[in-house]
Order: sequence, then structure tokens, then C-alpha cells
Amino acid sequence: MTAARVMSPAGTPRSRSRDGYDHLEHLFVERRSLPDGHPRRQVIRDRLVTGYRPVALHIARRHAYRGGDLEDLEQVATVGLIHAVDRFEPDRGNAFLSFAVPTVTGEVLRYFRDRASVIRVPRRLTALRPALDRATKELTQQLGRAPRPSELAALLHVDLDLVIDALQALHGGWCLSLDEPAGEGHRGDQNRFDDALAHVDPELGLVEDRELLTSLLADLSDRDREILLLRFYKGMTQTEIAGRIGVSQMQISRVLTATLARLRAAGKVPRR
Repeated sequence: MTAARVMSPAGTPRSRSRDGYDHLEHLFVERRSLPDGHPRRQVIRDRLVTGYRPVALHIARRHAYRGGDLEDLEQVATVGLIHAVDRFEPDRGNAFLSFAVPTVTGEVLRYFRDRASVIRVPRRLTALRPALDRATKELTQQLGRAPRPSELAALLHVDLDLVIDALQALHGGWCLSLDEPAGEGHRGDQNRFDDALAHVDPELGLVEDRELLTSLLADLSDRDREILLLRFYKGMTQTEIAGRIGVSQMQISRVLTATLARLRAAGKVPRR
């Protein structure tokens, strides 16, 4: 049987014999020899999925930089592993890992394409992401700081503009809910984007009332109109209006009461 080669966490290939999966290979042959419906087929299937699940988890973690919940990615990768176990044909002479790794990876990539990503990022930028992620980690360790785009471009031997576009698009395919909580250091009812969102003007509901009053002010005397404007548009108290006009506060109160009663009697001013 051909020896399979997979990628280690560091990104370097290593032989299948060092991965500790040799003891599982014979189970595929045994399962294949059993008739459909045999109870041991399910036992072997469960053992294979459990035994090879670290491979699926490793693939999920390698793609975690794309965003999304890691637990969801691990579940998707596990589904891909189950598909690989069910579809693998040991008679072809290939090692299971050489079949499982691309199968699981394809399932994870489909998850990002069909479910996770809301905004489509150009393929040329998506293809650069894995290399960009590795280069960022490598340069960060070497330099002791985040690398500049020019340093990433030099290491990857690609155009600087392409690196800049890829960095900008790195999280461009993700949208957050406008109701997402602000997190620690904020009120419990405060959302993350409150400062960037429009707020409802508390006096918006008064627009129609004021428009109605504007058309009615022409029917009032100059003194009554001025008192009404000072009270409800300028926000002055009755005492302040009385001092400005030169009458008593009691007179201002009578004028306001009579004026509002007359307007309400006409059925044009709502009671508040």
C-alpha cells in the first residue's frame, strides 16, 4: 500500500507511519468484507470516525483564520470525515488519508462559500490568504511585531497592491449583526454599533403638530401668538414670559389657557 503524506501543524510533510493511524487501515478492509446491514459495519464506522477525527479537527483549525466559530468548523470537518469514511474504497490501493484530507478540506471550503461568507471576495485574494497567514505568523516571530504589507509582499514574492487588497479583504466577507452587544465596559443594553447608527429624534413625533400650529398661528393676535411661541417653541416658563412682556404670571396663564382651549375646541390640536 502506498504510504500517505500529510501536513504537520508546522506545515511540513510527514509520513503516515508517524501519525499513528496504521492500526485503523485494516478496518476498512474488514468493513468492506461485511454484508450490508451487518451490525459490525456500524461499529467499525464509528471507530474509524473517532480514530481519524484529529485529522478533521486539525483541518478545521488550519482554516479558522477565515473567521466563524471554531466549534462550527470542527463539526463541518467531522461531517466531511464521515463522508470520506463512507466513500473510501480500500480496493483501489490508496491510503485513506490521501482521500480524506481533500474531502474534509472541500467540505470546510464549501461551508465558507455557501453559508459563512455573506460578501464574495475575489478568488485571487482568497487564494492568497493561506500563504498570507503563514507569512504573517513567520514574520511576527522574526520581527517581534506585526509585519508591514511591503515585508509580506517581499517574502511571498507578490505585488504589494495584491497584499494590501488581500489584507483589506481578509475579513471583508463577514457581516455582524447590528444588535451585537458592545461587550465589556459598556451598558448591558448597549450594542456594538450604537455610535455609528442613526438615532430617532425624540421630537420627531411633534413635527405634524407643529406644522398644524404654524398654520393656526396666523389667526391669533400678535400678543397671543408671541406668548404661545415663547412658551412652546422657546421653552420659556410663564414667569419668564411675564417678565419679558411686562405683565403678571397670572395673566400669562389665562392667555395660554384660553388660547389652547380655543384651538382644541376647533379639533386641530391634540391633547398632551
